[in-house]
Formats: sequence, structure tokens, C-alpha cells
Amino acid sequence: MTEKERDSIKQIVKESSEVISSINQISYDISKSIKMLQECLGANRKIILFGNGGSAADAQHIAAEFIGRFNKERPSIPAIALTTDSSIITSIGNDYSFDSIFSRQCEGLVNDGDVVIAISTSGNSKNVLEGIKMAKKKNAKIIGLLGNGGGIIAPSTDIPIIVNSSSTPRIQEGHRLISHIICEVIEKNVVEN
Repeated sequence: MTEKERDSIKQIVKESSEVISSINQISYDISKSIKMLQECLGANRKIILFGNGGSAADAQHIAAEFIGRFNKERPSIPAIALTTDSSIITSIGNDYSFDSIFSRQCEGLVNDGDVVIAISTSGNSKNVLEGIKMAKKKNAKIIGLLGNGGGIIAPSTDIPIIVNSSSTPRIQEGHRLISHIICEVIEKNVVEN
């Protein structure tokens, strides 16, 4: 490994560490989100998640942690990632448009009192915004897991959780930490209650 490669690795680790450390500054928003999710689950409602690309993978990861388990044995927590059914996604994309892939699913799956976790590193994903608009029509609460200052999506959410970065990889690393915090706290509360 060259000195240049080692310096590059050190720089990436430094940038990531700075973003991760900045999560402390948004702990209040994370705490509010946990409270909102706990109220949703206490009312026998569900969590719905969606995003594009790496954010789609994050939506699936979070849903899996809720449905399966994070650290402890406990009852399954109802969560659905709208990014997993390729037949639904491609048929909506083909018959309507890619911008409708989440809104059409929200129309059919979101119920009053559900909580949507909408994930966008740019804060500007049109299909995520359209999904949020439909979910709000269905009386869901919206948590935005965002980057880039929140973009156009932040004002449409009930709680925007904005990672302070404009770098997609660093934002995704922050989103993973935030989602793990949320999963761990909610799971702990489910086990204790």
C-alpha cells in the first residue's frame, strides 16, 4: 500500500468520524422519532419505509431489524419496506412512472396512524416526496431520514432527521447509526413492557 492510499483511508475515516460525531447534535430529533414510533406501535399500527438505491437497502435493513430482531428476543414489530417487491415496483414504473413507485404503494398499504420513514440522502428524491404526499393523505406521520440540509423533502416531514453532510457515503453511514439507535431503543422498550 502506498503512502497516498494510506492517507486517503485516513481522510475517509476522519470524515466519517466527524459525521458520526455530529449525530449527537440531532439527538432530540432522534428521540422525538422514537417516541412517535412507540406511539404508533402502541396503537397497533405499522412502520413503512422506502428510499432509492442505498437508501432502499437501508429501508430493507431497518424493516428486517424490526420484523426479526435487533439484539434481543421479543415479539415481531410490524414494518414493511416498499423496496422489496420487484414486480410491484416495475409494474408501477411501467404503467405509471418511476415517480409513482412509492405513492401507489402508500395508497394501498398506508393506514391512519402508521409511521413512514422516508429515506433520501439528497433530500430531493421525487418518488420519495410523492410517497410522502400520499402517506400524509392517508393520515400517516412522516419521519425523514435525510442529508444535504434536508432538501425539498424536509418541509413535508413531521420530523426531519438531517445528517450534516453533502457526501452520500457519509450520509448513509450516519443513517445506519441513527436507524440502529432507533431499533435498539424501541426493541429495549418492547422487551421491558
